Amino acid sequence: MFAVMKTGGKQYKVQAGDILRVEKLAADAGETVQFNEILMIGGDSVTVGAPLVAGAGVQAEVVDQIKGEKVIHFVKRRRKHSSQRTKGHRQKLTLVKITEILAEGADKSGVKAAAGAGSVPKASSRSAAPAAAGDDLTKITGVGPAAAKKLNEAGINTYADLAAVNPDTFEATKVKAEWVEQAKELA
Repeated sequence: MFAVMKTGGKQYKVQAGDILRVEKLAADAGETVQFNEILMIGGDSVTVGAPLVAGAGVQAEVVDQIKGEKVIHFVKRRRKHSSQRTKGHRQKLTLVKITEILAEGADKSGVKAAAGAGSVPKASSRSAAPAAAGDDLTKITGVGPAAAKKLNEAGINTYADLAAVNPDTFEATKVKAEWVEQAKELA
């Protein structure tokens, strides 16, 4: 059985036991990661995704974090006095060993998805700042994501909580009187 997977903007045809050099993943050596962007699964029957095969995955074990070979880029322009430039680069790579190809049930396998491979959606900082059960404190003028996080850590999760605070005597974090007035209007 083989699979065609996508990671780091490249596609790889893999089988169980293969060792690959892929773009750097956010995982340490010895960890198990799962690639969820599977374009095709082959073997006895071929399954082609449109564009991805639903529920399919490739599990791999991280062997090591390595650097690729050195690439030297030299530019020399003719008839230009001292117009030369040399640049060098070594790409950071992750060495992974393919352990298993899952045709179905990969989404709920409980293995860490390969972060940095584009398979994990990234949450925006605005949506992650407010508490899950409380109000969005960033709607108050002057309260950004960092201030909302500090207020949540101090136990203020809703507009009503903030409206009940006395800014002169509250010691857990800095609270401005304007915030309290706006919270009273929003509550």
